[in-house]
Amino acid sequence: MRKTLLYVILLLFTALFANAQKTALEEIRENPGRSGGVYYAYPVPTDVKYTPVPKGYKPFYISHYGRHGSRYMLNNNDYLRPLNTLSQAHEEGLLTEKGVETLTKLWDIWDEADHHVDELAPLGKRQHRGIAERMFKNYPEVFKQKGVITARSTTSMRVALSMVAFIQRLTELNPKLNIDWETSNANMWYLNSHTDEYNKEKNDFNGWRKSHSDFGNRGVPDETRFLSLLYKDPSKGPKGLMGQIFNVAVDLQDMETDIDMFDLFTPEEMYELWKNENCWFFLCDGDSPLNKGTAIESCKPLLKHFIDQADLAIQGKGDVATLRFGHDGNIIPLAAIMRLKDCDSNEPDVNKIDEKWRDYYVSPMGANIQLIFYRKGNDVIVKFLHNERETSIPVSTDIAPYYHWKDVRQFFAKQAGL
Repeated sequence: MRKTLLYVILLLFTALFANAQKTALEEIRENPGRSGGVYYAYPVPTDVKYTPVPKGYKPFYISHYGRHGSRYMLNNNDYLRPLNTLSQAHEEGLLTEKGVETLTKLWDIWDEADHHVDELAPLGKRQHRGIAERMFKNYPEVFKQKGVITARSTTSMRVALSMVAFIQRLTELNPKLNIDWETSNANMWYLNSHTDEYNKEKNDFNGWRKSHSDFGNRGVPDETRFLSLLYKDPSKGPKGLMGQIFNVAVDLQDMETDIDMFDLFTPEEMYELWKNENCWFFLCDGDSPLNKGTAIESCKPLLKHFIDQADLAIQGKGDVATLRFGHDGNIIPLAAIMRLKDCDSNEPDVNKIDEKWRDYYVSPMGANIQLIFYRKGNDVIVKFLHNERETSIPVSTDIAPYYHWKDVRQFFAKQAGL
């Protein structure tokens, strides 16, 4: 019996270790959608089992920040550039059968995307409705209270509609909920704050952007194999077409179409193309030393808002739930300043970023951070959810994954510079 138990334990540890050691390439092989990075469609947590709450504690407040759901790409040219390139090549008789097939797919994709660029996709609405429903059902005690639920979004239409989808589902589940919602410039100071120093660094082509450019110019991947799929003579295919079509391919998971274009790429090519974008988002909005701390500094008002609203809720003077909606450029530094597990790397070497930090984990479409507060008498504890999965922060606790709020508050105050 003891040998059997030890064997089972050994198997569990082996499985956990193997999973922890997976590289980004291995994860992309498993699921090519991850190569989309911040375009990765929200991974619905169907296998989640939450740790039992310490005895006697009841949930009473939820503090949340969510990225908008799945969207179309940001510019018409993102779709039209590769479409026009292949259309011209087709007129000149340069395309292979696979090239013509790909051109036909691009036309079908454009039929859906036309007049929808920069907008929330139907899937994005469904994602937020699902997140809202699971929040409601997982923490019914919170939503049985008579207090106010405050919902605020940035002024972006796709973000506002994500908020509307979220609160619409809540009111369907309980029409008596008192939800105060707003989309206004008045809330941008904390929902989408960027300092002058941040903007200066982002626009400095001799700063971290040069590091990103140098990384992107490292000479991979070789487009010859890819172009030979589409062109009878691959030398006729333009440089950069591979990346353009890849951008379309990764966004298909966010659209309503059933078209798939991942068959054009090898896992190694998807990995290398993804690394460029992963590098960008880490240097721009992560805790990278190359951005001189400007992303973290910009996020301090948002973290302070989490502290202030929690204090009010604990005192019985605030919301029963505070719902905030924004962008990847907000949730990435928020996860970093909170120091959520696997979200707070400060790796200085651009060649090693993907070993420590992966955008498809930190901020897929619909990404969210939830702080669930519990009370027993006058004692308050809190649990952290990242994309609805329990996670951790570097604060000592005797009740993991729950933390004593007094300890978390002290840590957050330091992080926010208070």
